[in-house]
Amino acid sequence: MEALAVRLSGLDSHVEGAIRVVTFYDTLMRRRVDLPALARASAGLGECVAGFQLHGAGRVIRVSPDGRQASTPPSPASTTAPITLDEEEIGTVWLERPGPPGPLDEVLLDRFAIAAGAAVERYGPARTTMADPALVELVVSSDCDEVARARALRLLGFTADLPVHVVAVRSQVPLDRIGSLLCPARPVKAAALADVGVILATTVDPARIPADVRAGIGSAESPDRSWQQARTALRFTTPRRPVVHYDGLGALSLLAQVSPGTLRDNTDVAAIARIAGNPEDLETLDAYCATGSLRRAADLLHLHHSSVARRLEQLAKTLGIELTEPAGLTRAALALTAWRLLDD
Repeated sequence: MEALAVRLSGLDSHVEGAIRVVTFYDTLMRRRVDLPALARASAGLGECVAGFQLHGAGRVIRVSPDGRQASTPPSPASTTAPITLDEEEIGTVWLERPGPPGPLDEVLLDRFAIAAGAAVERYGPARTTMADPALVELVVSSDCDEVARARALRLLGFTADLPVHVVAVRSQVPLDRIGSLLCPARPVKAAALADVGVILATTVDPARIPADVRAGIGSAESPDRSWQQARTALRFTTPRRPVVHYDGLGALSLLAQVSPGTLRDNTDVAAIARIAGNPEDLETLDAYCATGSLRRAADLLHLHHSSVARRLEQLAKTLGIELTEPAGLTRAALALTAWRLLDD
């Protein structure tokens, strides 16, 4: 290629420049760079703002010649080119050059688009939400080094400039449906690991989670740590509280670190276990602990408050806890939560 460039340079300086552009992008493709890196390289080569947009992802990246995200308002594109994959247009690349296009802009955009298509095919998200469980396990594993984790994320379609949130779910609803609802029009991947579903998403909208899905949402920046948090949060979900954020647990998360044997040996937890065979008692105690009010608990249970009062009086005797006292209510709520952790 270089020898050909030398021979042609004497014939046409424009041809020489075009070949240099082609060689430049060939090198980037051999190095398997991702889309943001391609945009930075294109902006530097063109000496103007370069950008791309993937139609499916709905995000726009604009980069200044200095390699940083463009802070100026978008200017009309001076030159554009479609990104195609399997004969389908999946996005657009462009240059924002003040004034008329440069003599090599067309070649630059053509090669930028080709390289972008190759990057999407290599790193971009597949059309399905479901992912290779081995790759997902690499992302959330605490034993995985950061280089391997970053590569797994790229192969799943997540770029370095996007956050990755981790959600742990248990449900009869298919994981791909939950993922598409949870994070519409943005990168999202799902896989089953043992008996827990894992969802990796760039955004999480808990309000979109179906009502019959139990979900724990992690908050840490590192996917492995976020996965641990998400699994912990999942253990605290209940029919009344099907979605739990780890950050919302606060000190309650410490209960998850207590061994099952220690929990079972606790007097209050053992008392909850004794009434567990009566769903009516459990439901009454749960409603009272959730509201802290006899009348609000009665509203939740659709019962008269006098009926709930009688149930709570009997429960207090069975549990050996004075439920009308603040300290007793706290004991009962903690014991009920700890007993539920034993079933997970």
